Amino acid sequence: MESYARPVSLELRHLRVLCAISDTGSLTRAATLLGTTQPALSAQLQRVERVIGGRLFERDRHGARPTPLGEFVLTRARTVLSGMDELLAGAAARPAGGPVRLGGIDGPILVGLVDRLGDLLGGREVTSYADAAPRLLCDLVAARRLDAAVVVDYVGHELRPVPPLCHEPVAAEPVFVALASGHPLAGRPELDLSDLAGEAWVLSPPDGGGWPECFRTACHQAGFVPHAPHRAVDAWTIREIVTSGRAVAPCRATFAESDGLVIRPLRGDPLLMRHLLVWHPQGELAAHVPAVRELAARAFADYVRERPRYLEWRNR
Repeated sequence: MESYARPVSLELRHLRVLCAISDTGSLTRAATLLGTTQPALSAQLQRVERVIGGRLFERDRHGARPTPLGEFVLTRARTVLSGMDELLAGAAARPAGGPVRLGGIDGPILVGLVDRLGDLLGGREVTSYADAAPRLLCDLVAARRLDAAVVVDYVGHELRPVPPLCHEPVAAEPVFVALASGHPLAGRPELDLSDLAGEAWVLSPPDGGGWPECFRTACHQAGFVPHAPHRAVDAWTIREIVTSGRAVAPCRATFAESDGLVIRPLRGDPLLMRHLLVWHPQGELAAHVPAVRELAARAFADYVRERPRYLEWRNR
């Protein structure tokens, strides 16, 4: 009967071996650190290198140094191990009186709350975690990894955090459109979404909380299917694509105008987003929710004073 060798798969212990070799610069020292022998560790490294498909370390009498492939693998190994260590730490291991953990969507409310919460809590340390996914942030609050989070949702695609989570609105903000300053429509003070039916769009990826589904729904109601050949996560890339004239982009009303880029409101506000405070009723901030919500609203208000397009919309 013909036999087949069982394929070797990478496990966390293999990643820890690679990091130990890199950190100590020697298989002998790494073996001591890991409580094994140098020959056994060398055999493990060879098996990992066979799985990866190349040498991960250059070895000589001076020690072991990562190859370019090794550096590539080590970067990802450290990311995986760091995430796993954080996952295994668990809420139960949190020391009493430890830092308050605040999460949120990238933006002014999260940063403003971090600055203000310390004073509210008598100088207690406040840590922050930013992410683009509202549902992930809610899950982290539900799992007690975060004490509270500021997330967004969209009218018609409302986020409904599952019990026992609680939530309250903080602010509302319409979705506008960003165009190159030389765009034929840039001179208009206000646009219908249907005016942009023939445009190429740059969109941020799905956030799991209703975007870009709400945008596509609004376009459908305006009579067209948006052509979106560009995807970008960060605001800098979106700004560059728009400024170059390659595409237009839906954006927050608080998105800053700059040289070569203008922000225009959409008539009738076909897209409206809400900023929400989400918290766990047994979390560290549950007793302070009214004050935290007020601080969040104040952080947003302070920020929008420098955003004339948003102020014009609010005044209307």
